Amino acid sequence: MAWAPEKREEPKPRDFRAGRDDRGGASGGGGASGGGGGRGGGSGGGGSRGRGGSGRGRSCYVEVFGPREPPLCFKLNNNMIGVVIGRGGSKIKDIQSTTSTKIQIMKGNSEAEVKIFGTKDMKAKAKAAIETLVKKQERSYTSESSVDNAGPQPFVGRDFHTDTTGRQVQPLIEWDQVRAEVVEWEKRKWADLPPIQKNFYVESKATRSMSRVQVDMWRKENFDIMCDDLKDGEKRPIPNPICKFEDAFQPYPELMKNIRRAGFQNPTPIQSQAWPIILQGIDLIGVAQTGTGKTLSYLMPGFIHLNNQPVSREERNGPGMLVLAPTRELALQVEAECSKYSYKGLKSVCIYGGGNRDRQIRDITKGVDIIIATPGRLNDLQMNKFVTLQSVTYLVLDEADKMLDLGFEHQIMKILLDVRPDRQTIMTSATWPDTIRQLAQSYLKEPMIVYVGTLDLVAVNTVKQIVIVTTEEEKRSLIQEFLESLSPQDKVLIFVSRKLVADDLSSDLGIQGIPVQSLHGDREQHDREQALEDFKIGQVKILIATDLASRGLDVNDVTHVYNYDFPRNIEEYVHRVGRTGRAGRTGISITLMTQNDWKIATELIKILQRANQSVPKDLITMAEQYKLHKQKKDPGRKSKSREKPKKYC
Repeated sequence: MAWAPEKREEPKPRDFRAGRDDRGGASGGGGASGGGGGRGGGSGGGGSRGRGGSGRGRSCYVEVFGPREPPLCFKLNNNMIGVVIGRGGSKIKDIQSTTSTKIQIMKGNSEAEVKIFGTKDMKAKAKAAIETLVKKQERSYTSESSVDNAGPQPFVGRDFHTDTTGRQVQPLIEWDQVRAEVVEWEKRKWADLPPIQKNFYVESKATRSMSRVQVDMWRKENFDIMCDDLKDGEKRPIPNPICKFEDAFQPYPELMKNIRRAGFQNPTPIQSQAWPIILQGIDLIGVAQTGTGKTLSYLMPGFIHLNNQPVSREERNGPGMLVLAPTRELALQVEAECSKYSYKGLKSVCIYGGGNRDRQIRDITKGVDIIIATPGRLNDLQMNKFVTLQSVTYLVLDEADKMLDLGFEHQIMKILLDVRPDRQTIMTSATWPDTIRQLAQSYLKEPMIVYVGTLDLVAVNTVKQIVIVTTEEEKRSLIQEFLESLSPQDKVLIFVSRKLVADDLSSDLGIQGIPVQSLHGDREQHDREQALEDFKIGQVKILIATDLASRGLDVNDVTHVYNYDFPRNIEEYVHRVGRTGRAGRTGISITLMTQNDWKIATELIKILQRANQSVPKDLITMAEQYKLHKQKKDPGRKSKSREKPKKYC
């Protein structure tokens, strides 16, 4: 049985419980219609079959849904259970939230029984939502694509026959035939598209003359760069890095003019190694810390790629480059870079949720060469046929790890169904977990990979990291002391965990006459853009932000990062710290940790040690206390209730 929302304990094997109230006793045996009743007379509410509960679960049910009505029951194929529940229970929680119902699923031998509790109208609405999910899943591969021509339909026309006992027998699926039909359909789908030119690299004499020893030494000295060829079979030689802009772009004087105007002296390490690979038309995965120049590492070769295709830009009837970004802030920054280094009149447009949709549609219909977009809004315009992507030959998945964290995988999949498979694809990421490896295997062909830094998560080594173990009550006085110590030239990015804290803190500072801006998801899009602009140009020296801004925020002169609240995980800590110490500068990060953050103490110590930073004794004590707590903890207990450690200060 399954109560879908608010899961608080891990399910047993083959138990499709999407959530259950755990306010009962330690062992928490839940009833069919209430919260988890404690078997030993716990304080939580017992269900109709719980023992020793006080009945609190049922009273809560009546309070929310009114008088108890019989549930709406129906059958569901077992292989559709995951479709209805969704990743992490997201879909079933959404249905329950929008219909004010409770949904219960019991898996059977071949079919699951679904029970929906609530008012009559809401039960019907919830059932309709479930049926819609199931119907979408049952659609064929081609119905999900926006291409009108029909694809292979291997299941149509499969005749059933009866055996000697009179039972219907379903013939076996010929999977080899199915695969062959899909391949053939793909060929027909893209047969009429023009060829793509990918290789534009002319290796300079200086680059070609580098010896293997010189190349290895250069990579070691430049953040310990590592490269690999992920092609199966015989490996290709990794191109030598370029040390000067002229080594990559001498044949393109207009690009060189833009680079000189920007005042750059030398390429960044990721640019030096990525440009020779991308300019040869090879798919690339770039794994590097934030602030390392990843944007220009794919934009510059992209400009050359677009301008030198066999079919002129006027005849393509659509964009040639597509950049997918996880947040509107990053998308706007990429678009600003496109405009800054404008090449041969290439037109770009930025598409993101929260922007003026009608204006974005008008910009697209006027004709563009480059689309920079967040997956959600682009998927919307794509499905409504306001944009065609069949002309895209150069694809970028920027900060792919963040896109997966935000749940954009499904939208990315649908978008790429309409992008030709022989495109060139670039993917950037700050980390290299299994999820990103799987994404790369799905959407890149025979790529090379460039790591800037080690494979482990390491904070930027140009930043001095200070950690203060404190209490919630002392945080305000600590940040007040910090702000009073700043010089007029300092620029500070303060990270908080919640929007409410951002508003409260910015209000308090504003009352004191300290110019400050805040950035979080509840602010209007115009206000968020204005806050970023004020911070960039120095009109305000303090920006208070949630983790919305911790990725892709491109402000090179941030002198301090102040972690007022510790982030959700160590990865976000590294990304926050990476907002300072950029573009050859040094920076300082100050992080406040309280007793609520003790689970992350050991990982933080490792980060500090690898970066040769000072580790406070209070932090070491915190890590040791949490280790002892884990050893003493009952291994059979699965409650996620948070216990408080001892105070350290």
